[in-house]
Amino acid sequence: MSLEEPGAAQPGHGPEALPDIRKITDVRTLRALAHPVRIALIEALIVGGAMTATEAGERIGETPTTCSFHLRQLAKYGLVEEAGGGKGRARPWRVTSIGYSLNSVHDDPEAEIASNAVLRLWRERTLGRYQTWLETKATYPRRWREAASDNEYLLFLTADELDQLNKELTDLLLPRYRERITDPSLRPPGAVPIELLTFSYPLSLPGAGKPADRGDE
Repeated sequence: MSLEEPGAAQPGHGPEALPDIRKITDVRTLRALAHPVRIALIEALIVGGAMTATEAGERIGETPTTCSFHLRQLAKYGLVEEAGGGKGRARPWRVTSIGYSLNSVHDDPEAEIASNAVLRLWRERTLGRYQTWLETKATYPRRWREAASDNEYLLFLTADELDQLNKELTDLLLPRYRERITDPSLRPPGAVPIELLTFSYPLSLPGAGKPADRGDE
């Protein structure tokens, strides 16, 4: 999953400041990530750039002590790191990649459960922000209201075609805008963090009215 771009206090400068999307498959790392405060902290660091536990706490509504603890836990699994400078709770932290990829399908049942738990928590926050947008968009300038979208598409695809479509969407979006994530100088005037959601899933399986065969045929 790719998250929002950092703000002025970015983790680094230039397109090589952060690695690309990190794929997380390890059960222990997934379990460590499956916590609402930790997900909120990662989001805050990606949007706002490097910040201290106190600054992060102000952003997400948690105490510095709570944030400091969870940042240290995230650091154990390489999800965040010290950005350098400061001591104690005055140490700034930063994320270690521009986003994360979690596979919800695993051979290991425990990994699949942990991955789905992370995805559920993350999407609850994402959809909460979407609900906030719906409730507050009247306060935004008309141009932003016109530019925002709310679309739904019905396509008839095979599993292979769906897989290819998702890859093409990723290849279109990430290379085109990824450098702006780590280099604010590349953002044009007026650019703000934009959250773009895509969900793709089958509404049914072949042979409607028959017992669903969810094998790998």
